Amino acid sequence: MSIFVTGVRLPFDLPEQQALAEARRLTGLVSDEVQAAVCRVSIDARRGKIDRVYSVRLDAPIDEEAFAEKLQMPFVRFKTNEKPAVPRGKKRLEHRPVVVGLGPAGLFAAYTLAKYGYAPLVFERGGDLSARDRAVQAFWSGGALDTETNIQFGEGGAGAYSDGKLTTRIGDALCDTVLETLAAHGAPGDIVKKAKPHVGTDVLKNVVRDMRRAVTENGGEVRFCTALTGVSLKNGALAAVSAGGEQIPCERAVLAVGHSARDTFDALHKNGVYFEPKAFSVGVRIEHLQREIDRALYGKYAGHPLLPPAEYNLSRREGGRACYSFCMCPGGTVVAAQSEQDTVVTNGMSCHARDGKNANAALAVSVDTADFDDGTPFGGVRLQRQIERAAYRQTGSYRAPCQRVGDFLADRPGKGCGAVKPTYPAGVAFGEAAASLPSFAQTMLRDSLPAFGRKIRGFDAADALLTGPETRTSSPVRMTRGEDLFGLGCAGLIPCGEGAGYAGGIMSAAVDGIKAAYRIMEEFAPIMG
Repeated sequence: MSIFVTGVRLPFDLPEQQALAEARRLTGLVSDEVQAAVCRVSIDARRGKIDRVYSVRLDAPIDEEAFAEKLQMPFVRFKTNEKPAVPRGKKRLEHRPVVVGLGPAGLFAAYTLAKYGYAPLVFERGGDLSARDRAVQAFWSGGALDTETNIQFGEGGAGAYSDGKLTTRIGDALCDTVLETLAAHGAPGDIVKKAKPHVGTDVLKNVVRDMRRAVTENGGEVRFCTALTGVSLKNGALAAVSAGGEQIPCERAVLAVGHSARDTFDALHKNGVYFEPKAFSVGVRIEHLQREIDRALYGKYAGHPLLPPAEYNLSRREGGRACYSFCMCPGGTVVAAQSEQDTVVTNGMSCHARDGKNANAALAVSVDTADFDDGTPFGGVRLQRQIERAAYRQTGSYRAPCQRVGDFLADRPGKGCGAVKPTYPAGVAFGEAAASLPSFAQTMLRDSLPAFGRKIRGFDAADALLTGPETRTSSPVRMTRGEDLFGLGCAGLIPCGEGAGYAGGIMSAAVDGIKAAYRIMEEFAPIMG
C-alpha cells in the first residue's frame, strides 16, 4: 500500500530529487523513514513554459489509507500495490495450447504461458527478425516484396517496425506487468515511470528476440514461416488447428494474427469463426523538420539537452467524423509497409534516440462501417485494398504518392519538395498524395490541416510533406468474443489483440495477450513441472 502524490509540477531543468522533496513537503511526510520514488513523469509545454509533471509514491510506516483520507487533498490518494493474481487451474490439458502470431499480443500470451509451465506451441507466418530485416531491406532497395515476411508479418509483428510507443488509455493493472517484462528483457528501465514511454524499433527488436528465447527456454516451441490455414470445430468447440500442412489437435488456441492477415480472416470465416465489420481510419503521413516541431512546442528552449524531441497529439471533429494524428514518430521515417503485391502502404518508424531529421505522423480520418457496408464482414478490407491498389496504379510502382502541404491545400498536383525531404525508403512520386482516399477523407484532411496549424505553429506550412496512403491504422474487422473470451460459437478459440479488434497499440495488445493466457491458466493446470 502506498500514498501517491500526483501533479507535482516543476521547471523541466530541476533534478528529480526536487519532485521527491516537494511531495514530502505537500504531505508533511518528511521523516527519513518515508521512502519516496517517482512513478510517472511527463513533459508539459502547454502553458507558455515547460514543466516536468511528476507522480510520486510515498511509503510510510503509518496507516497510509487513513492518512490519505485525512489530508483531503485531491492530488493525494491511496492505492494498493497488489498485482493481479496469477490464475491456477486444475483441469488437465490433453494437448499443449497453441498461440497463432508473434506480434505483441501473441508474444505476451506465449511468454506468459511458457513462464508458468504451459509449453505453448507458437505459429508465426513470417520469419524471425533477422529474416525480416533482410526481406524488408531488400524490398526497400528495389527488390521483390515478400508477402509472408515483411513489415506486417514476422517475429514482433507490425510493432517491431514502429516507434515502440507504450502509451495507452486502458488503465489496466497489467500495464505495469508489460512494462516490467519489457524492461527485464532489455528495454530502457525508465519506461516504467515515463508517462509516454517508448522503446524505439532498434531496441525493441532485441527485446522481442530475448522474450522469444525465454518462451523456448521455458518449454515453448516457436515455428516460423508457418501460417495458420484453418481451424476444426467439433460441436461448437475447438478440436484442432491447421498450419504448415499439419492438423494439430488442441483444446485452446490464442488467435493473435494481426490486423493485416486478410487471407487468414477469410480462412477462419469459412471455418465458422464469427466476424463483424469494425470502424477504422485511413489517411496519409505528414512530415516536418523535427527542429520546427521543437520550436513550435518548446519555443526558446528548443534544442535544450534535457528535453526530448517534441511530439504532438492533434484531433478535430466535424459532422460526426474525426481527423487526428496517429502514431507520431519524432525524429523518425516514413516506411513502406506493404504485405500484398501491387499495393502502396505507409507507416512510421523511429529508433530509440529519435534523432532523425524529420518528424512524421499519420493524419487519419475515421471511416464508419456505413462507409463500406457490402453485406459481408469484410467491406473494410475491400476498401483498404481499393485504396492501396489505387495508389500503386497512380505511381505505377511501389513508390508512394507524395505532395507538399501547400500544393495539397491549393488542390494542385505536387511537382517536388521544399525544405522537407521525403524519407519513404522505396521512393516517392510527386503528384496527389491523397488521391486514392475516399473523397470524404480528402475533404476532411483539407479542412483539418489549417485547424491544426492554429494549434501548432507551422503544422500546415507549405513545405510540410504528405505521403500516402496510410490504411493499416487498425483492424477493419472484429472476431467477436463473449465474456469468456471465446469467439462466438467457437469454445476454446480466443481471438486476441489488434487483428481480433480488441487492441490499438503495443501496450493494449500485450495486455490482451496476457489476459488470453490467463483465460487458459484459470481453467487448466500447467503441463510442465
